Amino acid sequence: MITLADLGSLHLEYGDAWAAPVTPVVFDGPQGSFQVGDGPMTLMGCVNLSRDSTYRESVATSPADAVRMGRIQVAQGAAIVDLGAESSNAKAARVGADDQIATLVPAVEGLAEHAIVSVETYEPRVVKSCLAAGARILNMTGREHEDEMLTLAAEHDAAVVMCFGDAANVREPTDVPPDDDPIPVLLEHFAVRLDRARELGVDRVIIDPGMGFHYGNLLDPLGRARHQTRVLAQTFRLRELGAPVCNVLPHSYDIFGDEFRKAEGFYAVLAALGGAHLLRIHEVPHLRVVLNALSALEVR
Repeated sequence: MITLADLGSLHLEYGDAWAAPVTPVVFDGPQGSFQVGDGPMTLMGCVNLSRDSTYRESVATSPADAVRMGRIQVAQGAAIVDLGAESSNAKAARVGADDQIATLVPAVEGLAEHAIVSVETYEPRVVKSCLAAGARILNMTGREHEDEMLTLAAEHDAAVVMCFGDAANVREPTDVPPDDDPIPVLLEHFAVRLDRARELGVDRVIIDPGMGFHYGNLLDPLGRARHQTRVLAQTFRLRELGAPVCNVLPHSYDIFGDEFRKAEGFYAVLAALGGAHLLRIHEVPHLRVVLNALSALEVR
């Protein structure tokens, strides 16, 4: 059970981490300027152009439908819309670069005038095509071609969301850090990659601990949810890296059952208390009011 005492203990043990400065990532978009960093939480809505996505409510049936859904998410409170053409479900069908480009480019072109667009991929050709089409963020979910993708991001002055993992892409299951304390492993993992990104000219990087992906050592649903909860609540310990943190919020079907659409609101509270800066979500209006409540209310 999560208790106030548990949260207090985390602060007592690791509270000094809050003093580490985080360099915000600033965007100037169709809806005005905003930053991902300390300050109001930023919401990243997501639209999936793959019908293999397990979150059916986020599936667009065509590029035009993706533009429509993305514009709705912006009206509901999303500052960024993340587009993807291949589900991260480990059993999902793989989508080749040509098919990703054919699906994503018209969606990016149609949405870029209305929102800051992020594209989730691990294929350099997809990155090049989508950034040329107007995407402003690379949501990088694989490492096989990391240097090439970072170089493309630098050439287009794009920001990067750098997801945890060492595999060629997140569709190839790896293991998460040790469950007793995953933060030191995450710090070491991202420190090296952030240095390399800066060497290649990418200064605007947001790190993602990878809570939304499949891992080979987290097959028990409750064990997976417990690990995700620990990382969300201790996100502030990653501040020493100096980069904002994006958290993908879990859905925990085995806990929430047919009320799984409420899960993001629950985990958003933990992520906000834990120090996240950007939340990648499906339920934009729900999250907006939850975060508004956290901002408006006090417990002292």
